[in-house]
Amino acid sequence: MTPQVDVYLLPEDTQRALANDVREGLSAKPKVLPPKWFYDAQGSELFDKITRLPEYYPTKAERSILAQHATVIADLSDADTLVELGAGRADKTRVLLDALTTRGSLERYVPFDVSESALVGASKMIANHYPGLVVHGVVGDFDRHLDAIPSGGTRMIAFLGGTIGNYQPADLARFLERLSAQMQPHDTFLLGVDLVKDPARLVRAYDDESGVTAAFNKNVLAVINRALGASFDLDRFEHIVRWDPVNEWIEMRLRSIVRQCVTVRDIGLTVEFTAGEEMRTEISAKFRRSVICKELVSAGLELLAWLPDAADDFALILSRKP
Repeated sequence: MTPQVDVYLLPEDTQRALANDVREGLSAKPKVLPPKWFYDAQGSELFDKITRLPEYYPTKAERSILAQHATVIADLSDADTLVELGAGRADKTRVLLDALTTRGSLERYVPFDVSESALVGASKMIANHYPGLVVHGVVGDFDRHLDAIPSGGTRMIAFLGGTIGNYQPADLARFLERLSAQMQPHDTFLLGVDLVKDPARLVRAYDDESGVTAAFNKNVLAVINRALGASFDLDRFEHIVRWDPVNEWIEMRLRSIVRQCVTVRDIGLTVEFTAGEEMRTEISAKFRRSVICKELVSAGLELLAWLPDAADDFALILSRKP
């Protein structure tokens, strides 16, 4: 069956959003760039390498939970439709698709991603592997296009990988409220969260010895150079990782090694960096069970299951719209 793909995010929309984020972020004090701009083709390849590093535990931990509990998740969700936010290549989702197929309830898969090329590739791969499955992809930004998720059936919406940690608290609450508002009674939400643990171990996960995460962090500058005609010299910035014990999140930053001036030609912006000045490129919040469960309940969802890995590093939470 040929996949259907709805496109709500055109290349010019992405270009405009990037320009706005760069203008606002580089004019802010302190400077900041949103982490979603890491993921061009090079950034996606680097992140795939990160997930296989010995220091980086979240992907391995989440896969172990899915392998152990996919059948329980499928049974509790009673879903005939699996929606995946930030689907990418749909690697981990295959475990859930298999569990729902074995249960006999799976009818439809809805991958949702900002990258049309990644989504089309994943949609074709899934359609080929599961003959007869309806595949309905959505190209969009889940901060703007949640209402584009196809309705009907009993849906399980999966948001895996700990990506929820990129939201600051107020933004997290708004995202969960918007998502809950789009859910119908008996729809479920499967959320992957990274848990609070030893700060030294967390820092190592984001500052590997081989330098892959540093290259990933700097890649955001290469994206801006290429897309907006900027003059960032990647060698003049260094990768910095810090644990914030108050907010309980990891911060990735880029520190200017020297005093320098950067131009962003396409938006007519000139920016000065002092030597040692840092620009935040990502937060990755780590959660405690009581805190994230309270957020889900506040958004109008009821908790069905808390599923941690054996080491209590990561957890999947299944909740439902009553």
